[in-house]
Amino acid sequence: MSDDGQTPGNRSEDGLPFPAEPDPGSSESPPIGRAGRVTHSGSSSQTVKDSAARAAPRRRRGGWRVVTFLLSVVVLLVAAGVVVSFLLSPPSATPRVVEFEVLPGWGGNRVATELADAGLVRSPRVFAAYLRLRDLDHSVGEGLYDLSPTMSSAEIAARLVEGGRPRVVNIAVPEGWRAANVVERLVANEVSTTDELNSVVTGPEGVMTIPFLPPGRPLEGFLFPAVYEVPLHASADEALGLMVQRFRQELADIDPAAALEELGLSVYDWVTLASMVQAEAASDEEMPIIAGVFANRLELGMLLQSDPTVAYGLGKQLPELSAVAGDLQVDTEWNTYTRPGLPFTPIGNPGREALLAVLSPQRYTEDGTLYLYFLHGTDGGVPVFRPNTNLPAHNRDVETYLRNDGRR
Repeated sequence: MSDDGQTPGNRSEDGLPFPAEPDPGSSESPPIGRAGRVTHSGSSSQTVKDSAARAAPRRRRGGWRVVTFLLSVVVLLVAAGVVVSFLLSPPSATPRVVEFEVLPGWGGNRVATELADAGLVRSPRVFAAYLRLRDLDHSVGEGLYDLSPTMSSAEIAARLVEGGRPRVVNIAVPEGWRAANVVERLVANEVSTTDELNSVVTGPEGVMTIPFLPPGRPLEGFLFPAVYEVPLHASADEALGLMVQRFRQELADIDPAAALEELGLSVYDWVTLASMVQAEAASDEEMPIIAGVFANRLELGMLLQSDPTVAYGLGKQLPELSAVAGDLQVDTEWNTYTRPGLPFTPIGNPGREALLAVLSPQRYTEDGTLYLYFLHGTDGGVPVFRPNTNLPAHNRDVETYLRNDGRR
């Protein structure tokens, strides 16, 4: 017997007393814990186990939601990339050239819309967004482009940023045309407007510097006859400036300084006289003699008496001029029947042959007599050109080749 009065069999191996046997009549039986120990039914360890068992499924469910969301985002991004890539791809596999024009003032949205209408991009919105993202929407150059529906949006955008060629219209200016005719031709081809062109013709000092043009004089005579490629949307000074620049090139090529000094003419006088030669001559071969007649008359102080100058001053074409109606006596700054010397301005735009004829006039006949008269008539319906050295001979030719043919 131990000191506490219990038998050794009532103690466990570790010296602790065995718990009391449960009352068989009790309804509560404490659970058996780890290592055979009995735990109390309200212990914290049981609560922790129950909570962990309930929390584990919730953690699993929350993790799956995050994974599912991320996968959805990835799928959407991939799908969006595929769609965008498709919308930026070439709209056709059939090669063909499409002439596409970007007009002044068009922004990225307008360019995208026009490209879509031309079948060159799949989506105007996507292409416009592409331009904005690449900061190209303000870099598209105006002009004409040769594009193809086999090009991708990136290729088209790169081409547009390079700038296009200008749309041009071929403007032919014949020898002898007046500035008014040039203006009409430009307007008919949608190059500028009548008011803007006339403003430059009559007041060129504001837009171009022409050292040989006296103050207050128009561009008449200096719109050199040629064929010009004029941009369709060119301004008035740009279009007319092409013609003035061409005249300056001819001036530099001809280099008339020495001949003009010998003739006592300025550049402006030279062009004015050449415009008269151009208007009077029926062929290039006649021009040196006609230039010689005018040069001789100027030197002698005679009236030039040129019908085209009268017609110009009256705003008429030469066939409309009527001596019977008294047109030759109507005084204007261009009437060389009523005023001595050269007319106030050139009466048209002379070509190279007329300009050269003035510099090398044929002033004498083979026997050294001055040419002072000429006329154009017909002989049995065949055109004739008759220069003369004196008035009686000239009057005889007038009777023979003009009046007898019913011309006057």
